[in-house]
Amino acid sequence: MQGNLPPEAQEKLEELQDLQEKAQQVAAQKQQAETQLQESENALEELEDIDEDATMYRQVGELLVKTEYDDASEDLEEKVESLEVRVETLEKQEERVQEQFEELQEELQNMLGGGPGGGPGGMGGGPGAGD
Repeated sequence: MQGNLPPEAQEKLEELQDLQEKAQQVAAQKQQAETQLQESENALEELEDIDEDATMYRQVGELLVKTEYDDASEDLEEKVESLEVRVETLEKQEERVQEQFEELQEELQNMLGGGPGGGPGGMGGGPGAGD
């Protein structure tokens, strides 16, 4: 089908495919950040139930290194804050990519004479995809 498209439409279709790949990459990054955030929040909650005098260790690469309660708590709090910002940034990026995708899809449909709602479906994730 792509061989029969006018050059402008071919270019828009390639841009659309690039945006779709970008959307998938952003969604994967967001999912990974959300998972790390949840793990860090869980660790912080568990830390609240531990006696401050307890011997604690943290994983550094392949090693477990003794650490102080206050250091562990502070590091986890910083990590949670950083991950919250990362997730928020990725959500905004995901929204922008989705908007660009929808605009480009509409342009392509108009270019091909299909108008809004015309043409084959299934190319976009739609609102809320990946949540």
